[in-house]
Amino acid sequence: MNYSDFQHLLFEHREKKITLVTLNRPEKMNAANDRMHWELTQVWDVLNEDDEVNVVVVTGAGDRAFSAGGDLEWVDRMVGNPELIASVQKEAADLVYGILRCQKPIISAINGVAVGAGLVVALLADISIMSDRARISDGHTRIGVSAGDHAAIIWPLLCGMAKAKYYLMTADFIEAEEAERMGMVTRCVPHETVLDEAFKVAVALAEGSQGAIRGTKQVLNGWITMFAPIFENSLRMEMQGFMSADAREGADAFKEKRKPVFPSAAS
Repeated sequence: MNYSDFQHLLFEHREKKITLVTLNRPEKMNAANDRMHWELTQVWDVLNEDDEVNVVVVTGAGDRAFSAGGDLEWVDRMVGNPELIASVQKEAADLVYGILRCQKPIISAINGVAVGAGLVVALLADISIMSDRARISDGHTRIGVSAGDHAAIIWPLLCGMAKAKYYLMTADFIEAEEAERMGMVTRCVPHETVLDEAFKVAVALAEGSQGAIRGTKQVLNGWITMFAPIFENSLRMEMQGFMSADAREGADAFKEKRKPVFPSAAS
């Protein structure tokens, strides 16, 4: 793919071989539809193969969200649809492995809420700078499916098993200062400075030894890839959940803006 082929990602090539990637569906709080989700599986190889890119900064369009997860219409179509579920399962794996495979350092500038597929990019980035107005949630159990996407491969490494189990099972939101305290993100900064702070780090990396920085990233990512079998099992568990009555109720409740009443919880 070429940069011009992307419909929902914007690219700005700045000095020192730093490229800004913007998730661009602001009218939907940058939620991923099927096209955007697929583009997120492709973009890392494009950036990795571009000799004019040494550092990548990723943020969300607008002032409200990094990414609000999966677009509701897309999620609704997944429930009970085995062909679409199989396709999304492959893409979810490709997204995680694409980020990990990218040799260039990736910095996320988390300028607002980050959920679901957007949270994959936010937390799997090598360095994460989070606005003090932002908050994060995995969110899967809220719609009646197991935590998949990226959670099993990275959350226990970031915040420990006790916190990971709590926040992944409850799907509670984590506020920015708590996310920094727990080790979920690198830094929490004032909202109006989040992109500037991300670029300060990007410049420092762009001026460093590229071989040394990329080698360090590759070695440290070995800790993450050790858990690939756990991650792939989590994807299977998540996707199986989309065939359940709980997922149908979760999607319906989300559309109707009400608390779900899951059939599996009925007495």
